[in-house]
Amino acid sequence: MSQHIEIEFKNLLTQEEFFKLSSYFTFKPEDFRKQVNHYFDTPSFTLKSHGCALRIREKAGTFELTLKQPANTGLLETNQTISIEQVQAVMKTGTIPSGIVYSALENIIQDSDSITYFGTLSTERAEKNYKAGLIVLDHSTYLSTEDFEIEYEVTDANLGQEVFKSLLKQMHIPLRKTDNKIMRFYNQKQLELDSK
Repeated sequence: MSQHIEIEFKNLLTQEEFFKLSSYFTFKPEDFRKQVNHYFDTPSFTLKSHGCALRIREKAGTFELTLKQPANTGLLETNQTISIEQVQAVMKTGTIPSGIVYSALENIIQDSDSITYFGTLSTERAEKNYKAGLIVLDHSTYLSTEDFEIEYEVTDANLGQEVFKSLLKQMHIPLRKTDNKIMRFYNQKQLELDSK
């Protein structure tokens, strides 16, 4: 169980830009690893309305329950390792296991039993140390869509922003306002619910 501040810069990419960056960073197909995120909120999007996100990440046979909340700089991530049985309970009934994430959720929503499974986002991810941080290329599929993204994870926000903008400029990639994955997922979910 842990909490930490996440500082990252991100930019959506076209498929062509994604392949150009893969080549620039010399990523090979085997460098991409699959991770699966299961997303949750209340039916009325309570967490989203507070700028928060709740997910279970499945990676290399382990499961981590994560709550992301706005912080002064970046996002406060609260993480808790959970078992496959707990994963199944959250997905089926919305029951959050006791622990650091449950405690943090109690401050946001009145009734944690109203948590609902919204869907799954799968990402093929490659990462590499780059200058003062970690460069990440993601190809994600979720609901009825897919997208491509570059992320730059850093500990120094000012230096990170400078390096990130410089890289995009060097690669002739326009800076695009980019929500994080869960917000893109939520927006797509809302779009699909509204079109029914």
